[in-house]
Amino acid sequence: MAAAVRRLALILSFGWALLAFPAAAAETGPKGGVLDFTAAERSLIGSFGPWPPKPAGDESNRWQARPSVVAYGRALFEDAGLSSDGRLSCASCHDRHKAFQDGRAVAEGRGAGTRNTPTLLDVADRRWFGWDGGHDSLWSASVAPLLDPREMASRPELVASRVRTDLRRRAAYRAAFGADPPSDDLALVVQLAKALAAYQAGLRSPRTPFDRFRDALERNDRRAASTYPLAAQRGLRLFIGEARCSTCHAGPAFTNDEFADVGVPFFVAGGADAGRHGGLTRLLSSGLNRLGGFNDAGKDDPRAVLTFHLKIEPRHFGEFRVPSLRQLVHTAPYMHNGSLATLEDVVRHYDQLDEERLHADGERILRRLNLTPAQAGDLVAFLRTLSSR
Repeated sequence: MAAAVRRLALILSFGWALLAFPAAAAETGPKGGVLDFTAAERSLIGSFGPWPPKPAGDESNRWQARPSVVAYGRALFEDAGLSSDGRLSCASCHDRHKAFQDGRAVAEGRGAGTRNTPTLLDVADRRWFGWDGGHDSLWSASVAPLLDPREMASRPELVASRVRTDLRRRAAYRAAFGADPPSDDLALVVQLAKALAAYQAGLRSPRTPFDRFRDALERNDRRAASTYPLAAQRGLRLFIGEARCSTCHAGPAFTNDEFADVGVPFFVAGGADAGRHGGLTRLLSSGLNRLGGFNDAGKDDPRAVLTFHLKIEPRHFGEFRVPSLRQLVHTAPYMHNGSLATLEDVVRHYDQLDEERLHADGERILRRLNLTPAQAGDLVAFLRTLSSR
């Protein structure tokens, strides 16, 4: 009897010990665990969600939520007949099987490509569009490839003629908008672009292992959180801490929607890629921006004020978009010029960053990371969990 009592006491004391030290027991367990994140770290981790966000609206495009226009936009996305030679569609460069990009270092159009084709996933959440932010709406950004001589190389009158004279295309337009195509060629092209934008607005990236971990932490579900690899957790701690990646890659989309010089050379054959400087120049001179007459909301568009207050400064030269990090595994190669082939290359770039070639004016955010090999591996492990598989 006494032996049984002593055995019961031992079991109870062992149980109380586990309750008293749950973090240590979980972290050192052989099958995973959860790092002892501080309250500040948990708050930062929580700021990366929830995912997915609510659908983004756009007052400048009153057709964006109309199902018939969305369906029409999807058909236009696949229609090579809108290009000058009838061979190139939006889907030619934005392949749905490749996360709506093309997997190439730079785009292959009719001219010499200098920029990587970005994914269209979650594109409706952006404030500015393109690597240089040369557009302030998704529909304006959708006009550009139709008319750009390096891409679909069409002209407003050619696009308009094909929609008006082709019985199938004319009927599809009427079914979508409930009216015949307008007589003004450019107005018709803008309507097509708004249909394309309506379709693209629904391209949402799926949830990821990180999202499940983040949500588990939010509800204090340690068992669910412990399925997230410890290497990824250590990489996450670096991402929001010592490496300071979250300064620019912030929020649920892992981007602050701004532009930066990150030390990637912007010299190209025949000169330099002006980046944001060139994008702002083009945006502010465009009749298709939110301040122009094609904005369906007019002066009531709350986002038009952002365009109104834009200013071009010398520091914008060579700055490029801070991209979202979601679905990274599926959107290689990386950077505006596709110069980094793998996530390991990206981490190595920031680890060995040449600070001397960064802009000297303004606040210096980036600095060389000087990671250990183990830390670099952890950071890559975390970045991989921002993709669905």
